[in-house]
Amino acid sequence: MSFAAAASPFILATTLSAACAHATWNSIAHGIKDKLVSFTLVSLGGMICAVPLVLLGAAPSSACWGYLAASVALHIAYTVLLMASYRLGDFSQTYPLARGTSPLVVLGLAAAFAGETPGPGQFAGVALICAGLGTLVLSGRRTGGYDKRAVLAAVATGVSIAAYTTVDGIGVRLSHSVAGYAGWLMLLETAPWPFVALAIRRRQLRPAMRPVWHIGLLGGALSVLAYGLVLWAQTRGALATVAALRESSIVVAAVIGSLFFHEKFGWPRIAAAACVTAGIAVLYLL
Repeated sequence: MSFAAAASPFILATTLSAACAHATWNSIAHGIKDKLVSFTLVSLGGMICAVPLVLLGAAPSSACWGYLAASVALHIAYTVLLMASYRLGDFSQTYPLARGTSPLVVLGLAAAFAGETPGPGQFAGVALICAGLGTLVLSGRRTGGYDKRAVLAAVATGVSIAAYTTVDGIGVRLSHSVAGYAGWLMLLETAPWPFVALAIRRRQLRPAMRPVWHIGLLGGALSVLAYGLVLWAQTRGALATVAALRESSIVVAAVIGSLFFHEKFGWPRIAAAACVTAGIAVLYLL
């Protein structure tokens, strides 16, 4: 099956909505200082929302279960890397790095495994994104906020995002049930984290969760909404286009980091975010 590089206005609106939801739940996860508590609550919220999708959605085709299993493993790796990124670096630096890296890798993976050959516009978009990412890293070094470990963790997170994006893009097309695929994926990927947290914290976990349980569960619900919308869009548009358009969440995250976390953004990071966003726009429009 071939997919056009551009997408319909409805796919555009859907993916942009997913981008806003994604940046919001990531800001919630970053904002809760105890990262184990943060991701445990997000996982619980995701599990609660996944159960109705599993029960009410059509069962996914057996052809997709291998992709589903691979995606669960990749999502778990992504969560570990994301927690490390948020622990080591600023939200306004690690989030754009992780999300900006992803479309570059998806472009190659989609060509190799989904038969989606990139055109000149997509290559131009990649170049802009690379320039923006380079500016972002160098701006962090000049402002004293550069942490090599945070950058490496964020880039590794971006690679894991690209891997599960490609796997899910193929898997959800084979499933013939976006709701069923999304429900099982979210249920299986979130299930281990509450048990891990209990094993680590034991009786200390509940008191630590009590002050932030409501905002953490909201983050989990938003994570299901965000990725469910992306999965639907991937059944209608090219993987690289959807992946790139989704990363317009970088702009939302930049605003959140500046307004709510009081992180020093500055002109270099503004220019970097604008460059990455321009690259994403080129990937979508050309």
